[in-house]
Amino acid sequence: MQPTDLDACFASAEDLAACRDTLRDGSRSFYAASFLLPQQVCDAAVALYAFCRVADDAVDLTDERVRALADLRERLAMIYAGQPRPIPADQAFSAVVRRYGIPRDLPEALFEGFQWDAEGRRYADLSGVYAYSARVAGTVGAMMTLLMGGRDPQVIARACDLGVAMQLTNIARDVGEDARAGRLYLPQDWLREEGVDPDAWLRDPVYEDGVGRTVARLLEAAEVLYERAGVGISQLPRSCRAGIHAARFLYAEIGREVVRNGYDSVSSRAVVPFTRKASLLSRILVATAVPERRGREIPALAETQYLVDAVARAPTPPDVRGSLVLVRPSKRSLDEQVAWVLDLFERLEERDRKRMAYMRSVAMMEHTARAAKRHGQAG
Repeated sequence: MQPTDLDACFASAEDLAACRDTLRDGSRSFYAASFLLPQQVCDAAVALYAFCRVADDAVDLTDERVRALADLRERLAMIYAGQPRPIPADQAFSAVVRRYGIPRDLPEALFEGFQWDAEGRRYADLSGVYAYSARVAGTVGAMMTLLMGGRDPQVIARACDLGVAMQLTNIARDVGEDARAGRLYLPQDWLREEGVDPDAWLRDPVYEDGVGRTVARLLEAAEVLYERAGVGISQLPRSCRAGIHAARFLYAEIGREVVRNGYDSVSSRAVVPFTRKASLLSRILVATAVPERRGREIPALAETQYLVDAVARAPTPPDVRGSLVLVRPSKRSLDEQVAWVLDLFERLEERDRKRMAYMRSVAMMEHTARAAKRHGQAG
């Protein structure tokens, strides 16, 4: 069992192993990219992402979302009181909160984003989409940066940029999937400019050019934020940059796959082939070696400024010295880490193919059984 560097009374190797299992099943891209982070950051990041994943599922996979949100907020209160429930993700996240001084405003904002989802909220314009993305993804970017010792407002602002960009990519990729679930995240004013009535389209979500052009504009906004995020990544400890660049490149490539599909993310869902992922990961070697870029300061998005302010108000824990923690480099060379992650991606892709084949087989058998039953009833 992999040892942990989290020196907190609630963290244990068993809790972290359970957190890894959660990510292995539900967040494959992050699970693979996390192995490019130094061990002590990887452990904390696994705990953070597992808690976010478990919290998201607790709301998304139930019909009683109001009750689920109330329960989540109670769990968070217990975490910040130092008395988490006996749930691996809660216990591990409690250790992370204490060690890295994560202000409660950040996970509270994340839960607010979950609440907006539960309400089926739609967004009138890009600012509204930014505000939603700040909550469900910018918060996670800010918390991840705290794990790496980054507390400077400019670094936090760029981390929020990355989180928002990744969420915009998710929205652009999942237009059809979301619509069939009754959800619409595209800016409604953009759709109307294209002659698309959001309500009417949601009743019959099929691809049309106006929707494609709206997706294109959203991906353009994401690209601007990915570029801005690169400035912040270059100011993280060198041993942390590879993992964050991996997330940045992988998500940006999802958007480019949507472009290759003619911006049609209604008829199908873009998937980045393994070979393209492999070529992207090799670029990490170059990006990680880029020296710090400290040009003019770029203001935070108006929609993420309150997250930057929350971090600025929070006291710095005793274990975090200066603007960045001294993170120990991995024992593996970067070449070895990238090769290892490529192999992991290949194994995850193969497992996914087998699981999808099994699910298709089960679905076919169920379809055959239903058809036989209908035939019997008709007879």
